[in-house]
Amino acid sequence: MNEAVIVATARTPVGTARKGSLADVDAFELATLAVGEVVRRAGIDPELVDDVVLGEALYGGGDIARYAAIEAGLVNAPGVAQNRHCASGMAAIQSAAASIIAGMDKVVVAGGTNSSSTSPRSQRRKPGTDDVVDWYSPSHRNTPEAPNFDMSITVGWNAAKAAGLSRADLDAWALRSHQRAVAGIDAGAFKEEIVPVEVTRRDGTTFTFDTDEHPRRDTSLERLAGLKVLHPEIEGFSVTAGNSSGVNDGAGAVVLTSRAFAEANGLEPLAVIRSWASAGVPPAETGLAPVKAIPKALERAGLSVGDIALWEINEAFASVPAAACKLLGIDDSIVNFLGSGCSLGHPIAMTGARQIITLTHELRRRGGGLALSAMCAGGGMASATVIEVPAP
Repeated sequence: MNEAVIVATARTPVGTARKGSLADVDAFELATLAVGEVVRRAGIDPELVDDVVLGEALYGGGDIARYAAIEAGLVNAPGVAQNRHCASGMAAIQSAAASIIAGMDKVVVAGGTNSSSTSPRSQRRKPGTDDVVDWYSPSHRNTPEAPNFDMSITVGWNAAKAAGLSRADLDAWALRSHQRAVAGIDAGAFKEEIVPVEVTRRDGTTFTFDTDEHPRRDTSLERLAGLKVLHPEIEGFSVTAGNSSGVNDGAGAVVLTSRAFAEANGLEPLAVIRSWASAGVPPAETGLAPVKAIPKALERAGLSVGDIALWEINEAFASVPAAACKLLGIDDSIVNFLGSGCSLGHPIAMTGARQIITLTHELRRRGGGLALSAMCAGGGMASATVIEVPAP
């Protein structure tokens, strides 16, 4: 069987939506930059790229992957849009790896792109009325226990309750996330991943955006504890803006090839895709879905929790990784070592790709090993991917 290996990575810095540095850069531009840069970094002839697979979510349809392929000079590579909601960027990498392992493709660019700042809103007539309302395509039917557009209940609060996590637990996790992300930025841990974005302001001036801007240096337990909960009408509710993920913009991509192609073309495998798995649970249990996907991915790789050197379990809400650690017996000191959604932010369709990119580079700095990237996704889904970075 073929092995699927990552031979290049590139991502934009993550911007804070609507008021941040990428507020006027749409998902198409972000995708084009990431795709073009990752192919350049790989040093591969664009003619050899078999396909481009990009996650996109809540962006109104179309096919951003094909758009980016054309704009990045990969005219002969078709493109396919992948949508597993929050796990779309991860799903794109999984699909690309599957095609390579099956021997159908040799070189695929995969990742995800998201611009919450410019994401379009659809409008439709409200059923049973003549009212026209703003509308996003839902991932599940709206119910009181699982609102389809209030993930603070469906994901954050429900997971916290099920795992017995307190407000103090969530705030402590969020604080550590910011501290780790800021320490990573200061140490230059993300420099190798990031391709700077040349941004034109509305007044015509330009600037270079090259550093993730969402982490807060000034946060503290006192500040976090002072934030109001999002649903004060619900007794004991513990989710706040501070222990939730950000709303963000960004794009990231990797080049995946077969190991045979990499060896024949003098390309260094940065990481091997060892396994992956996705899982479904009732929508009200979305925040617990990684607890189901993670063991499946480990089993498929013939591994156990103790074999994994580094984890990133996306902080859609701090309760998600905290619950997974508690319920699966994961050492939280090696989870989200460089921060995650609460600090770095959560550009929905990009995040899964960003996590795999970040874990690849951090493992390489540590001399190799195994990592697992996991995340929940709207509608009661989760996905997990195991990668291995070879020792030098």
